[in-house]
Amino acid sequence: MTTCSIIRRVMRTLFSTLVLLTLVSAPLMIIPDAQTKPRARDLGVPFDGTPGPLNAITDVAGVEVGMTTLISGQGALKVGTGPVRTGVTAILPRGKTSRDQVFAGWFSLNGNGEMTGTTWIEEAGFLEGPVFITNTHSVGVVRDAAIKWSRDHGRTAQEWSLPVVAETWDGFLNDINGFHVKPEHVFAALDAAGSGRVAEGNVGGGTGMVCYGFKCGSGTSSRKIDARFGGYTVGIFVQANHGTRSLLRVAGAPVGQEIPQSPSARNENPASALDAIGEAGSIIIVVATDAPLVPHQLKRIARRATLGLARTGSVSSNGSGDIFIAFSTANAGAADAREAAQVSMLSNARIGAVFEATVQATEEAIVNALVAGETMTGVDNHRVESISHDALQQVLRKYNRLTR
Repeated sequence: MTTCSIIRRVMRTLFSTLVLLTLVSAPLMIIPDAQTKPRARDLGVPFDGTPGPLNAITDVAGVEVGMTTLISGQGALKVGTGPVRTGVTAILPRGKTSRDQVFAGWFSLNGNGEMTGTTWIEEAGFLEGPVFITNTHSVGVVRDAAIKWSRDHGRTAQEWSLPVVAETWDGFLNDINGFHVKPEHVFAALDAAGSGRVAEGNVGGGTGMVCYGFKCGSGTSSRKIDARFGGYTVGIFVQANHGTRSLLRVAGAPVGQEIPQSPSARNENPASALDAIGEAGSIIIVVATDAPLVPHQLKRIARRATLGLARTGSVSSNGSGDIFIAFSTANAGAADAREAAQVSMLSNARIGAVFEATVQATEEAIVNALVAGETMTGVDNHRVESISHDALQQVLRKYNRLTR
């Protein structure tokens, strides 16, 4: 990597955060690149499969990710003022300079959540722009800002637009009814989007999220499929805000049961009392691949994210909005065909390798989000602690699951 490319990457990260200094009323806490912290593999957590060079969704060529992170204020909740612990994430299948649509499919494991634009994906089979993820009450502003950015930058293929915007609820830590995500934050995430390493944990739309009773948020991973089965790449991005402590399993070990909750922490979302087993929250999973798949196959891929989620312990209970989308960067230009489009389709005899890669990378992306999460205090001094890396390693060692 050249010095110039490193500088550009650092500047993109700084811009997506520093642009917010004039947009919040309290001092902004700047979040460092999560990739400077250890990831799950660095701690010795074992995973199946071979990751790509970055072990991120951006291992799929052309995919770009941008984030805006909003953190300000502390103490008692004052709606409209803070504390603010939120943000927005943008995932662009072919990067921000392309208008070319991609084949896509989506799946709802449990529909207590939202992902806009999916009825048209179901009908037409194409994803026409980025996938955005934010908090539950900011879906509308992100959708509208996405349309404006696309129109201003000439990225729309027709006179109408149906953006894909998904959400998870961050109201335990964030002033969610203060509507702090503004159009400027969406624009900043899009403008700063790039390939390369992807920040994890308390960043972007995942800033205020909690999973399995620990601080969680954004996470990513990838898998390189063996050349015998096409040599394709599968990349995953998750915004994890689901599950309760007792359910968490890492590499098959009952980590959640082995690590008790600190008496000083209030990690469990109070809304979980509405659920018989105590699980509340949501997870959004985005699957990217360069395998030549058509929409009905991509719906099958999106379903397989379910199995990766299950490996970490979730049962996708009533209170959880678990919604997944998959897209393929193959078959460029298919949407622009005037008559018959010439497309490639991976045979069903080979698609099993993509299923496997999706399951493996989904599991690791969730654990990466968990490992990257940092202890956070938010509204009314609600405190959510991160998982202790040492404690996690001790549990894995106890169950003979540690690789180092």
